[in-house]
Amino acid sequence: MKEEVRFPSVVGPELAGVIDVPEGEIRGWGLFVHGFTLGKDSPAASRVCRQLAREGVGMLRYDNLGIGDSDGDWGDGSFTVKVRDTVRAAAFMAERGTPVDLLVGHSWGGAAAIAAALETPGLRALATIAAPVDPSDVERHYDSVLDRVLEDGAHEWFVGGRTLVLKRAFVEDVRRAHLRDRIGEVDLPLLVAHSPTDSTVDIANAAEIFQEARHPRSFISLEGADHLLTARGQAQRAAHIICAWADQYLDEPRAGEAAPRTAEGPDAS
Repeated sequence: MKEEVRFPSVVGPELAGVIDVPEGEIRGWGLFVHGFTLGKDSPAASRVCRQLAREGVGMLRYDNLGIGDSDGDWGDGSFTVKVRDTVRAAAFMAERGTPVDLLVGHSWGGAAAIAAALETPGLRALATIAAPVDPSDVERHYDSVLDRVLEDGAHEWFVGGRTLVLKRAFVEDVRRAHLRDRIGEVDLPLLVAHSPTDSTVDIANAAEIFQEARHPRSFISLEGADHLLTARGQAQRAAHIICAWADQYLDEPRAGEAAPRTAEGPDAS
């Protein structure tokens, strides 16, 4: 079952999202952050979220500014806006009574999820899939128009079958996004998932993220998967691994909450 939702971006326009709701027992709620120019309906986002919902974790996935069904201009976004909108999406989930337990980010969205985790209260666990350790890694995708963007302030960029407008402010913001120094500040259980055959974001990025992260930290090799998780069953496999790993954290109390009662506990009746 899915529920369509809308909420405002931090820069104003409305963002379109889908909440994949478990049909049976709900074990927790999560938020998925999609890749650079992908969207909520990309294979990684839709298949991972639907599988997590089948396993009891309801997931919000949404289109970033100017992507898919969301309003606004993609060029008015940036890494900073993506991070802030991730925090805003988590706040939206909390406001509707389904606070986010699990934050999952794919590709560039994985880098954004790490940064957003530092500003999102109540999270219990964080997982990245094929994430770059340096957000400015995306610059190589638009290097053919980069000189024109910096010279003119904006320029059209054809990517993924559509034309986007890349703006100088976007490029400059991405260049300022230093993530390495902040990974160790994330005080959450972290799962780093990456394929050794990823030809878009090298698995060396996963090694750096894992090395910089605090314990508890885990690494899983998504052997045989491509970067976009388009191969048959790979997105579902990644979701199943994430869900099994997160299971031990979903029942933990949030900060300020009392520990759950147990048959052996002092409050048992």
